[in-house]
Amino acid sequence: MTATDTASRAGSRSASGLGRLVFPAAAIACVALLLGSLMTGEYHITLAGLLTGDSEMWRMFFISRVPRTLALVFAGVAMSFSGVIMQRLTQNRFVEPTTAGTAEWAGLGVLLCLLYLPGASPLVRMGVATATAFVGTIVFLAIIDRIRARKSAIVPLVGLMLGAVVGAATTYLAIERNMLQAVVAWRSGGFAHIVRGFYEPLWAVLIVAVACYVLANYFTIAGLGRDVATSLGLHYGRTVAVGVTMVALASGVTSVVVGFIPFLGLVVPNIVSALRGDDVRSNLPWIGVLATVLIIGCDLLGRIVVRPMEIPTSVVMGVIGAGVFLAIILSRRFNVSL
Repeated sequence: MTATDTASRAGSRSASGLGRLVFPAAAIACVALLLGSLMTGEYHITLAGLLTGDSEMWRMFFISRVPRTLALVFAGVAMSFSGVIMQRLTQNRFVEPTTAGTAEWAGLGVLLCLLYLPGASPLVRMGVATATAFVGTIVFLAIIDRIRARKSAIVPLVGLMLGAVVGAATTYLAIERNMLQAVVAWRSGGFAHIVRGFYEPLWAVLIVAVACYVLANYFTIAGLGRDVATSLGLHYGRTVAVGVTMVALASGVTSVVVGFIPFLGLVVPNIVSALRGDDVRSNLPWIGVLATVLIIGCDLLGRIVVRPMEIPTSVVMGVIGAGVFLAIILSRRFNVSL
C-alpha cells in the first residue's frame, strides 16, 4: 500500500446526512451568487440588454463585472486552499495565513516594494510580497516547532502575536515614510477597484489550486507528524517546503491584487471537514465552492447595504468570519484535534 493510499484511507469518513443536504445547496447558491455578482453594480446592466446585444452593456460587463467576479472566485480559492495546507502542516485547525502572520508579512513586502521600487510592475510587487510571505511562514513554523502543545490554541495565538508585531513594524515604517494610506488601503481589502487589466495575475492562483489537489494526500500524511510521515516514506522537509511556497505564492498574489481577507482560510476548511471528514483531496472541490459562496456573499452584502457606497469585503468577512470562528471553537462537532 502506498503512502497516498494510506492517507486516503486514514482521512476518509462517510458524509453525514446534513452534509448531503448542505453541499448541493451550496452548489446552487454558488451559481446564484455568481450570477448576482455579474448583474450587481452601479452601471445598469440587465439580462434583457445583454440578450439584445447592447454593445455598451457588453463592454462594461467585460471591463468590470466579469473581472470582479473572477477575482472573488480566485481570492476565495487561494485563501481557503492556503488554510487547508497550513492546517495540515501545523497539525492545528485554527491556523491560516491571517492567523499565522503570513498575510502581514506579505503586506510588509507590498510596502517595501512601494518604498524602494515605486515604479515596479505588479509582477515584481507580487514577487516581493511572495518572498516576504515565504520568510514569514518559515519563521512561524520554526517558532511553533519548539512548542510542545501544538494541538491547542497556543499555535494560532503565536501566529497572531507574530502578525501583530510585523503589522506594527509595517505601520511604523509607513508613518515614517508618509505611506500610511497605502497600508490602510491594503488592510481594507476590497474589490471595488478590480477591472480588466488589473486582476489577471490572480490566474496564478489556479496553479496553486491544481498543485494543492495533486499533492493533497502528501499534505494529509504530513499532517500526521514528522515521524509518522517519514515512516510512511514521505520526504517531510520537501513536502513542507512545497506547501509553504504554495501558501506564500497565494498570499503574495492575493495581497497585491486584493488586499487583506481574514478568516476565509480558517472557517471554510473546518466547516467542510466537520461535514465530510478529513480526506483533503475529496474535500477540496467543496472547499472551493463554499469559499466562493462566502466571499461573494460578503461582497454583495457590502455592495448593497450602503449603496451607492461600498463596505470593503474584508470588513464584512471579518464580522461574519469572527462569528463563525467563535461557533467553531464552542461547538463540539469542530473540537476534534488533527
